[in-house]
Amino acid sequence: MSDRRKGAVDLLVRRRVPADLDACVRVLADVHDSDGYPTNWPADPAGWLTPSGLLGAWTAAADGDVVGHIALCAPGADDVAPRMWGARDGSPVRRTAVVSRLFVGPGARGRGIGAVLLDRVAGAARERGLWPVLDVVASDAGAVALYERAGWELLGVGEQRWSARQTVRVRCYAAPGAVPRVGSAGSGSE
Repeated sequence: MSDRRKGAVDLLVRRRVPADLDACVRVLADVHDSDGYPTNWPADPAGWLTPSGLLGAWTAAADGDVVGHIALCAPGADDVAPRMWGARDGSPVRRTAVVSRLFVGPGARGRGIGAVLLDRVAGAARERGLWPVLDVVASDAGAVALYERAGWELLGVGEQRWSARQTVRVRCYAAPGAVPRVGSAGSGSE
């Protein structure tokens, strides 16, 4: 399934296919040069866009060119946001999905593309009976502003271990909406 949005550009959001990876890496390189995301440029950028636990990935194309990307992953053992959600909601970490690898090329910003990608991935998580959460480096003011404009709820600030030598301060968010009830996903009861 894909989303088409009309406006100043023709925007298509669809599942990422292997043929998209080269274009995604080019946009990611532009984002890294412009904003420093990802903080640590990966040795294998295409592999970084396809992390273990990947549940799905989507691209945004404007006027036929890939301009953005987002992924949804199963929570990892060290992910802070799913633990914060579980502590708040009382549900197990496995009932969350982590929004990851979100970026929009510098030339495509200001058109709502990031919000469209967030909506798409949040919907995909909920279709699986999972609650979408994410974390962002606390100093990334642009990303923080996007999540807060989109209504994502701040769960808290914590420390995320990226490696044995690198720990970063992150802001953790949960998707907007009603608090899911433990055991209600997929049951049709609300």
